[in-house]
Amino acid sequence: MASRDVSFWKEAIQDEMDSIMQNNTWKLTNLPPGCKPLGNKWIFKRKMKVDDNIDKFKARLVVQGFRQKEEIDFFHTYTPVARIATIRLLVALASIHNLIKYQMDVKTTFLNDELDEEMYMKQPDGFILPGNEHKVCKLIKSLYGLKQAPKQWHQKFDEVILSNGFYLNQANKCVYSIFNSSGKRVIICLYVDDMLIFWY
Repeated sequence: MASRDVSFWKEAIQDEMDSIMQNNTWKLTNLPPGCKPLGNKWIFKRKMKVDDNIDKFKARLVVQGFRQKEEIDFFHTYTPVARIATIRLLVALASIHNLIKYQMDVKTTFLNDELDEEMYMKQPDGFILPGNEHKVCKLIKSLYGLKQAPKQWHQKFDEVILSNGFYLNQANKCVYSIFNSSGKRVIICLYVDDMLIFWY
C-alpha cells in the first residue's frame, strides 16, 4: 500500500476488522471436503464532506460473491427498497405538518443477520492467524459482497422492528409506523441501510 495516506488506510482496515470480529461474523475451521472457499478483497473509499475535504477513510472487506453458485451458496436474493414516490410523499408530509425528521445510516449493515447457508471464505491477507494458516473462515453472519447479504439485512431489520410494536405498511414493505401511549406517531422509511425517521 503506497500512499501518503497509508496510516489512515491502515486505521480504516483495523476499524473494519474490529467491527467484523466484535460481530462474530465468522469462526475459523477446517474446510470440509468438496467445499471451495470464496476469496475476498479490500475496497477503499474516501468519504468526502460537502466542502470537498476528506471526512473519513473507509475500508471494507468484501467477499467475492460473484463466485457463488445459485442453489448451492444462495437461494433467495430479493430485498425491497422504498419507492422514490413514497420518500417524496413522506418528506412533503413532514414539511406540511412540521414533523420532526432525522436521517441515519446503519453502520456495518450487512454484518447483522445470521446466514441460512453454509459458506466458507479464505482468511483475509494480513489477518491470517499464525498456526492456523490452513484454516478458513466459516461465515456465521452475512458479509459485504454475498449475493444474499441485502436480503439477510432486511429480514433482520424487519424481525427486530416488528417485534418492537411497529406495523408494516402493506403498500410499501419498507415503511413502518407505531403509535405510542401518548398518541405520538413514528414513521420509519428504510432504503437499504439509510433511514428517514419522522415523528409528531
